[in-house]
Amino acid sequence: MSAPFGVDLGNSSSVIACARNRGIDIIVNEVSNRNTPSLVGFGPKNRFIGESGKNQQTSNLKNTVDNIKRILGANFNDPDFEIEKKYFTCPLVESKDGGISAKVRFLGEQQEFTATQLAAMYIDKIKDITIKETKANITDISLSVPVWYTEKQRRAAADACRIAGLNPVRIVNEVTAAAVGYGVFKANDLPEDEPKKVAFVDIGHSSYQVSIAAVKKGELKILASAYDKHFGGRDFDYAIASHFADEFVGKYKIDVRENPKAFYRILTAAEKLKKVLSANTQAPFNIESVMNDVDVSSSLTREELEEFVQPLLARVHVPIESALKEAGLTTDDIDSIEVIGGCTRVPSLKNKLKDIFGKELSFTLNQDEAIARGNAFICATHSPTVRVRPFKFEDYNPYSVSYFWAKEEEDEDHMEVFPRGGSFPSTKIITLFRKGDFEVEAKYTKPEELPVGTSPLVAKWEIKGVVPSEGETSIATKIKLRNDPSGFYTIEAAYTVEEKIVKELVEKEPKEGEEQDDEDSEPEYREVKKLVKKADLEVITHSASLEPSVREEFIEKENALVMGDKLVADTEDRKNALEEYIYDLRGKLDDKYKDFASDAEKEQLTALLSKTEDWLYDEGYDSTKAKYIAKYEELASKGNLIKGRYLQKEEEKKQAYRQKQEAAQAAAMAEKLAAARDASKAEQKPAPEEADVDMD
Repeated sequence: MSAPFGVDLGNSSSVIACARNRGIDIIVNEVSNRNTPSLVGFGPKNRFIGESGKNQQTSNLKNTVDNIKRILGANFNDPDFEIEKKYFTCPLVESKDGGISAKVRFLGEQQEFTATQLAAMYIDKIKDITIKETKANITDISLSVPVWYTEKQRRAAADACRIAGLNPVRIVNEVTAAAVGYGVFKANDLPEDEPKKVAFVDIGHSSYQVSIAAVKKGELKILASAYDKHFGGRDFDYAIASHFADEFVGKYKIDVRENPKAFYRILTAAEKLKKVLSANTQAPFNIESVMNDVDVSSSLTREELEEFVQPLLARVHVPIESALKEAGLTTDDIDSIEVIGGCTRVPSLKNKLKDIFGKELSFTLNQDEAIARGNAFICATHSPTVRVRPFKFEDYNPYSVSYFWAKEEEDEDHMEVFPRGGSFPSTKIITLFRKGDFEVEAKYTKPEELPVGTSPLVAKWEIKGVVPSEGETSIATKIKLRNDPSGFYTIEAAYTVEEKIVKELVEKEPKEGEEQDDEDSEPEYREVKKLVKKADLEVITHSASLEPSVREEFIEKENALVMGDKLVADTEDRKNALEEYIYDLRGKLDDKYKDFASDAEKEQLTALLSKTEDWLYDEGYDSTKAKYIAKYEELASKGNLIKGRYLQKEEEKKQAYRQKQEAAQAAAMAEKLAAARDASKAEQKPAPEEADVDMD
């Protein structure tokens, strides 16, 4: 059975939700956490993804890649990348296609992995966690991305899912996913006629997004969205870390910025401190041996933190005002402000949001899990095996897109088809008169509205098979353009049409006072000119998606890496099993098994255990799975003989005990039966007759 699942791909950590048990469940990972660190680490033998990667990040900084979401589908030469660089501890290089790759030491050599490959590795791990937890077949995924993701970035997210062996049924905007969850799970509180205006504010680890939605029972429409790409929890962490880095230069004469590991430890402690200050007005800051064997200590108050982040707080109003303006609303029109995202737990940020809206904030949605739950519901709507309540939703198109073609005759050479502020999914059909095969390009209409450095080209299509009718120089060609549910711009179909004379039934209107007799009257037809389909055309797409050959190469590489990781994990398990067996058998030889082995057997087995232990900690420390299994079986072949004698004796004791118990139960039952018979006889014995005595 396939289980629809959704993933909130976070910059710091991700949340998985699955539609099952007539509801939406959050999937816990291998250590029972409800969120999983979003990073991939590389070691001498295998990868460390999620929790295992986080555990060894401090000691493996140069080979651990986090913030994957920020480089997915991005270009190495983007101005934004200059801002992002400081958040990475591993070297980043330009990939062959101009994108961003991580350069790490893996399997004893320097290797490069593209951002798409890294995202695929992480999503594959997420899939594995879900399969182990649900025991279900996982094939479909709904993945959420930031609203500011361009076509190229959304395509990269979809490619990452496919490389991980999943079908991305929907790439959905993060805040939209949360809004869908709100509309579905709060349905009883929603009106049926006039929609409720709700502002959804999401401030996560790295970005800040606002969407204004009109919500009513069974229906949702995103009216506008706005964002700040460089505003999130990590900016607060860096503000705290920078403060202490400056303080420790004067106080301890050390500059932690010079040591990546030391600064990472400061940054990790700063994040914890930020969380403590959300509930307390003051908190200590202590790290042992942070650098050059120096222990550092300090403290911070909530007021001091608010001073450090004033430049951030001064920008809070911008996305809200932009979204309201785009939606044509004011704060007075907003009925509710739903706040999600871990960073919104910061008191100064909550107060700032409250002041901007002039209303109390609402926290009815789970701040960490709302997006994942919405994703799982969206994925379930695409599943043929899961029945969900009907819910219609439309998203907001943040960028205007026009389609271009070569000018012929009286045709225009372009058209704005999907304007900014429009809703999607959306379909438009345009008609062009063409003399032969041609090309169509989709471009962003206003590049200045895009994130800086984004290419204006969205996609290109080759339309083949255009043949004008005999005697004509051109033919009408209809193109079905679509902004699909995932926000991708596509040409869904193209075909030629020609004018033909066809017969059309004439519907007669009965005269006043007369009844129409359909049986007796003869049907009348008239000849009319109509455009009818002549031929379907071939559409060859050139989009920002990976070429099929490259994607297949990445899929094969990922499958090989998964098998390699599995072999390393299995080898480690066999090694641990051998080590455990040595200590277990040695202890039992002097305890449970001492009466079941001769002195010669004990001497021989003890020697073999010592020899195997020496091998395990010397040349066998880094051996193969097969050798560990062989050594284990060599010991077990001798140890199991003694274990068998012990188990046989234990079974004899159990049998004797059971026989004794059964005999005792039989005796007790016989005694009860005898007592019952005696009691029955006593009741049946006749009473003595009374003698009549004459008193006279």
